[in-house]
Formats: sequence, structure tokens, C-alpha cells
Amino acid sequence: MASDEEDPSVDARVNRSVRQLLKIILLVLVLVAASAGWAYSGFPGANYLGFYQLEPGQAAIVLRLGAYERTESRKGLRWHLPSPFETHEIVNVSEIMRLEFGVRGGEAETDDRLKHESSMQTGDNNIVDLGFVLQYRVSDAFESRYGVAEIVATLRDAAQAAVREVVGAMTIDSVITNRGEVQIKSERLLQDIVDSYAMGVEVMEIEMQQAQPPAEVRAAFDDVVAADQDAELIINQAKAYENEVLPRARAEAIELTESAQAYRDSKIAESRGEAERFTALLAAYQAAPEVTRKRLYLETMEAVLPNVEKIIVEPGAASILPHLSLGDATRSQP
Repeated sequence: MASDEEDPSVDARVNRSVRQLLKIILLVLVLVAASAGWAYSGFPGANYLGFYQLEPGQAAIVLRLGAYERTESRKGLRWHLPSPFETHEIVNVSEIMRLEFGVRGGEAETDDRLKHESSMQTGDNNIVDLGFVLQYRVSDAFESRYGVAEIVATLRDAAQAAVREVVGAMTIDSVITNRGEVQIKSERLLQDIVDSYAMGVEVMEIEMQQAQPPAEVRAAFDDVVAADQDAELIINQAKAYENEVLPRARAEAIELTESAQAYRDSKIAESRGEAERFTALLAAYQAAPEVTRKRLYLETMEAVLPNVEKIIVEPGAASILPHLSLGDATRSQP
């Protein structure tokens, strides 16, 4: 009888325990859900629980009791130990940032500042106005945040130092006509500088603007440039004339040389032939003088007579020759 009366009280205690356990589990689930909701919604209380959200192109610097612990760059919901044990700072590592030098980019910039930034001394002791734009991004989140106290000011000074050093090693003509070389050398030098400073910055590009002499001497410099261009044009024309005349003169010289050599060879051969003919004639004359003398006379007459006017006079007719116009008669005959 007594045991039957105790059974209901035992069941009641079990039910109360189960209900309490369910309440605890439900409370934990609610807290977890609320924490997750805070993290996604950006509610300030989520930071104290260690939840934070990383978007694409962002990195989080995690500090443990103020000391660097790690850098998180994977996007999505992230977690670290609750504050104050661990804290985080989010840095954008994908944004391309710009710094302008000697370029009017806003109303706050004065002409004195623009002139100071753009005026540079070249290696040949001239002044050139050269503005440029620096594009960079964060390559190391921790170094960019804690490596240098004033990263923008330091980067501005480093960029101006790099460009001025490159320009100072070149002539003003090279700077004006070859800005690409200035750009490449300046980018390399500036990257070396920021790496030595551990700034956590990557130099994307240094875009050079128009390079020109100062306004005070620009007209005179333009005259010098125009004169140089005229001189170069005249030199090119002279070279073109040289390239046209010299080959022809060389060809004519070669032709004259070859003609002279051919004439020399022909004369030498002709002289040798005449000498050999005279030697052979001398031998024939020594062998038969009379015959050779007569043959030479006949050959000479044969060569001479076709070129002169010939009159044949019979014996005994010499007395009437002065009375005859033989020359006119023979010339009148066809």
C-alpha cells in the first residue's frame, strides 16, 4: 500500500528532471543560434564571442593577448578565442590604391605642392616637371598594419625618392622621350625600398605623366628640340644622299678600273704581238734580204694605195699632165 503511494512522486521527479534537461539543451541551442546570427549580421556582441565574417579579398590579423598569432584569409565565418584573450583586425588585401604625385587630383592640392612634387633634377643638371601616379595593394596584412606606423606617408616619401633617383641618373632628353624606362626602373627600386622597410605592400604600377621642362624655359627648350629635329632631318637626308651616291660612284670606279685593266691587257698583248712579228720579220730578212725587202714594199703599198687618189700615166705622156684637170675629173667620177 505504501509503495503504491510513492510511485507517483518518483515519476514526477523524473519528469521534472527531463524537463530541466530539455530546457538546458534548448537554451544552449538558442545561444549557439544567436551567436551564429550575430556573426553573420555583424552585431557588435559577436566580436566578444570570437566570431567574425571574412569577405573575398579580406584578411584578418589575429592577436592573442596583444601579440601576433596568425593571419586568416579564407573567406566565410571564422572564430577565435573570445575577447580579451584574442582579438582580430580585418584588412582589405585586394583593393588597388592610388597615390598621386604632381597631378591635380583634388581641390585641396595647391600649386606649390604640385610643383614641389613634380620638379626633379636630371643627371645633366636640368629641371624637368614629371608627375606620376602610384598604384599599389597590400601583400602582407600584418606588415602593412604593424610594420610601419605611417604607411601612406612613408610610401609617398619612398616613391618620390625612387623616381627622383632614377631621373637623377638620366639626361633630360632621355626622361622626356623614354618615360617607359623611368617607369620600369622606378617600380623596381620602389619595390626594393618597401621590401626593406617590411611594409607589406606590392607595387603594381608607377604611371608616368607627361614630362616637360619648367614653364619658364619651355619655349626655349622647344626651340632647342626643334633645332635638334631639324639637324637630325638634315643628317638623315645627307645619309640618304650618301647611300645613293656612294654605291653608284663605287660601281663607276669598279667599271673604270676594269676597263683600264682590259685596255692595259689588250695593249700589252698587241705590243707583244708586234714585237713577235718584228722578230719573225727580222729572221726572214736575215734569211732572204731582197725578197723580204720587196715583200715589205708591196705590202706597204697595198696598205697605202687604197687610201690615196691614184693616177696612172703612160710613158711619154708626162708633158701634157699640167694641162689636164685630173684631180677634178677623178673626183667627179662616181
